[in-house]
Amino acid sequence: MFIELTDHLRCPADHDESFLVLLPDRMEGRSVRTGQLGCPVCGRTFQLTDGVLNTGDAPVLVRGNASVLDAEAITALVGLSGPGGYLTLVGPAAGRWREVAELNPGVALVAVNPPSDMTDSPGISVIHSGTLPLKSGSMRGVVLSRPLADDEGWVREAVRVVLPGLRVVGEGNNPPPDVVELLASADGVWVGTRVR
Repeated sequence: MFIELTDHLRCPADHDESFLVLLPDRMEGRSVRTGQLGCPVCGRTFQLTDGVLNTGDAPVLVRGNASVLDAEAITALVGLSGPGGYLTLVGPAAGRWREVAELNPGVALVAVNPPSDMTDSPGISVIHSGTLPLKSGSMRGVVLSRPLADDEGWVREAVRVVLPGLRVVGEGNNPPPDVVELLASADGVWVGTRVR
C-alpha cells in the first residue's frame, strides 16, 4: 500500500469519521508491506499483509466477472484530466488498473475488492473491505462494478468518498435519484455526481 494513501483512509466502523494510525512493520520504498492500522476512536486494528489492507468484512464476489469498461472508457466517464489525486476502482473494474495507469500518469489508483488474483503492486493499492474505508470527499472518482453498483449501500459509499462535483461511474441499474444526480446512462453503465 502506497504510504500516502494512509492520509485518506478512515475507520470503517459505524462512528464519526476518524483517521487511522499506521504502525508499519516493513516498508519497501514508499510502499507499506506489513503492519497495522488502528482507530483511535473504537480501538479496532486492521492488518496490512503483503501490502494489502484487509478490514475483515469484504463481500465474496463471483469469480469470472469482468468489467464491461475498458481503460479509455473509465478515463472518459470519470472525467480524469491531468495528474494528482486518487481514483478508486471497485470490483472487477480494478482488473483494468494497468491500462488506466498508463492513460493517467500521476493519478494514484486504489483497488477495492479487486479480482482475487490481484496483489498490491507499484501503482495500485489494494483493499479488501465491506465498505469504502476512505475519507469523505477524498477521491477524484470512483468506478463501481457489478454486483456492487447495484447495491445502494455501495453507491452511497462511492458518492460519499468522491470530491464534490466529481463523478461516480457504475456498471448496473441506475442508482437511486436521492443519492446520485445522474449525468448519463446507457447500456447498463451510468455516470453521476453526489446529489446536492
